[in-house]
Amino acid sequence: MKLSREDVLHIALLARLGLAETEIDKFREQLSNILENFEILQSVDTADTPATAQPFPLHNVLREDEVVPSLPPDQILANAPQKERDFFRVRAVLE
Repeated sequence: MKLSREDVLHIALLARLGLAETEIDKFREQLSNILENFEILQSVDTADTPATAQPFPLHNVLREDEVVPSLPPDQILANAPQKERDFFRVRAVLE
């Protein structure tokens, strides 16, 4: 399907795009090629192809949660540049 210059200008208007004169012919050719490719795809018989949401089966790659003892606060804060009680002390990033 070949698009006309007016078709490209209408599409540009709908997409709120400003096109230079040199871009109109370039986009007319590119958009026409895209539409021709879709016409080819529409001719493919997909009657025996089951509908799929994913091409590959999905599986969970996360491990199970396990409860483990935490490190003591003294050990966690041992290398902290600044600490206040059992917390890291950082500069305020918001006023």
